[in-house]
Amino acid sequence: MALVPYEESMEIGLQKFHKPRATFSFANHTIQIHQDWRQLGVAAVVWDAAIVLSTYLEMGAVELRGCSAVELGAGTGLVGIVAALLGAHVTITDRQVALEFLKSNVEANLPSHIQPKVVVKELTWGQNLESFSPGEFDLILGADVIYLEDTFTDLLKTLEHLCSSRSVILLACRIRYERDNNFLMMLERQFAVSKVHYDPEKDVHIYKAQKRDQREDL
Repeated sequence: MALVPYEESMEIGLQKFHKPRATFSFANHTIQIHQDWRQLGVAAVVWDAAIVLSTYLEMGAVELRGCSAVELGAGTGLVGIVAALLGAHVTITDRQVALEFLKSNVEANLPSHIQPKVVVKELTWGQNLESFSPGEFDLILGADVIYLEDTFTDLLKTLEHLCSSRSVILLACRIRYERDNNFLMMLERQFAVSKVHYDPEKDVHIYKAQKRDQREDL
C-alpha cells in the first residue's frame, strides 16, 4: 500500500533508503533486503516500524509456530519473512505493482524448506477481499500502514474481513500526525485496542487489536 511518495522535504535525511541493500539478523538468519527507492518509492525501503515489529516477533510476544499470518502493505516483506522464519504460515501482501519486487526479496531470504509455507499475494485494501476467506488468519501484521488518511476506511474494512473473533492484529507505527491518532480512534470503534510495546530509540509504537466481544456493546 505504501506507494504514494512523501513530500520532497521529507527526503532530507533519508539517504539510508537510497542504499540498494539493507542487512538484518533475525531468527538466526542474515536477511538481505533489496531496496529500490527510485522505482517504487516508500514501498521499496525498510522503515523503522518494520524493524521494531520484526524484533517484537522475535522476542516471542506471540506464538508463531503453525500460526496462519498475513502481512498487509508489506513493501519489502521484512516482517513477513521474519514471521515465516519463526514458524508461521504467512501470506505476504501488497498492491499489484509491488508484487514482483516483494516476491524477489521473499525468495532471496527464505530457505527452500520454508518457501512452501509462504504466499505472496495481491491485496489492495478494501478491494478483491473475496479472494480471502472471512476470518482466515490468526495473526494480521502491519508496519507503517497508518499514514495516508484516504486509505483508513479501506484498511478498517480489510481488517474486519480478515479477522475472526480469535484473530490478533499487530500494527507498528510512528505517530507522526493527528490523523494517525484519528485512525486509532476509528480502530477502537470496532476492535479492542491496547499498546503492547514502544521503542523509544526509533519512536515506534506497537498496538494490539482484537474484535470486540459483541456482548461488550450490549
